[in-house]
Amino acid sequence: MGFKMGIVGLPNVGKSTLFNALTRTAAAQAANFPFCTIEPNVGEVAVPDMRLDLLAAIAHSKQIIPTRMTFVDIAGLVRGASKGEGLGNQFLANIRECDAIAHVLRCFEDGDITHVEGRIDPVADAETIETELMLADLESIERRLAGLARKLKGGEKDLVDQDRLLRMALKVLENGQPARSVKVAEDDLRQWRLLQLLTAKPVLYVCNVEEASAASGNSQSARVAAMAATQGAASVVISARIEEEISQLAAEEATMFLEEMGLHEAGLDRLIKAGYNLLGLQTYFTVGPKEARAWTIPKGTLAPQAAGVIHGDFEKGFIRSETIAYDDYIAGKGEAGAKEAGKFRVEGKTYEVKDGDVLHFLFNA
Repeated sequence: MGFKMGIVGLPNVGKSTLFNALTRTAAAQAANFPFCTIEPNVGEVAVPDMRLDLLAAIAHSKQIIPTRMTFVDIAGLVRGASKGEGLGNQFLANIRECDAIAHVLRCFEDGDITHVEGRIDPVADAETIETELMLADLESIERRLAGLARKLKGGEKDLVDQDRLLRMALKVLENGQPARSVKVAEDDLRQWRLLQLLTAKPVLYVCNVEEASAASGNSQSARVAAMAATQGAASVVISARIEEEISQLAAEEATMFLEEMGLHEAGLDRLIKAGYNLLGLQTYFTVGPKEARAWTIPKGTLAPQAAGVIHGDFEKGFIRSETIAYDDYIAGKGEAGAKEAGKFRVEGKTYEVKDGDVLHFLFNA
C-alpha cells in the first residue's frame, strides 16, 4: 500500500530544495524563480525505523526492506491559480492524487530570494493557498452537482450519496471552511474519499526556517504552530538548507552534523513521523532468515486486510495470523523465546493489528 504526500506552497518557499533533500536526489530543479518545477517530481524515501534493524539482527535476516513513503513535489501555487493563473489546474490534478498535503511555508528572511508577493508572512501564505484550493473545490462541486442532477431520477444509491456528500461539502466551503471540517459518518468514508476534494485532504504545515532556528523554530514558525493548533492540524519545523547539506553527507558525518546543530534527528525523520500521525498510519513486520520487512497500514486495520497489503491472495484466503508483539519478540530474542514465554498468539479475522506486531499469515492458495 503506497502513501503519497504532496509538497505544496507558493513559489520560492523552499519546496524543491526540501524535496531534493528528502528524496536524496537532484531530480527537482531548485532555482530562484517561479515555476522552476514544471512537472510534479516524484520520489520515494525509506521510512526510518530502528525496530526493523533490531528484528533483522535477531532473525539473522539476509535482507532488510523498509516501508516507503512517496513525496510529490508540485509546481508552485500563486494567487488566482484556481482560475488558471500560473500553472492553473495542472497542479490541482496532481494534488488530487495525493493522500495528504505537506504545506511548505517560508519562515525565513533572505533578501537574495524573492517572495512572489513581496513579503514574509507564512500565515497569509497559508490562507492564500487554502483559499485557492477551496475555490477550486467549489467550482468542482458545482460542476459535479449539475451533472448529477440529470442522473438522480433513477434513484441509484451511490449517486444519491454522492449528491448528499457534495452538498455537505458545499455548505462548509460557502461558509469559508475547508471540506475536511465536514463530519463524515463511517459508512460514508469510502464514497467521501472518492470525491477527491482538495481541501478534504489532511494538511501538515512545514515551517522552512533559517539554519540557526532549525532546533527551536522562530517567531514565524510559532505563528504557524498557533494557526495549526486552532485548526486541529500539525506543524513541523525544518530547515531545507540543513536537510540539503545532510543529504550530501555519509551517515556518520550526518549524525555529527546534526549534533553540532543541536538536532536529535533529521528533518526527514520528523516529517515522516508527522505524516504518519497525520494519516493515522502504523507499521507491522514480517521477519525471517530471508528478509525482515516493514509494512504500512492504517490504524484499525484487521488482520485479513493487513495480509492483503502483501498480496491480494493472502486476504482472500486468510485463515489466521501468528502474532508476536514487537516488545515480546525482542524480549524473547526471537520467535522461539517468545513462544517459550507464552507470548506467541494465533489471531483470526477480527484481530486489529497493532503497531509493531510481528506477523506470519496462513492462507488458502
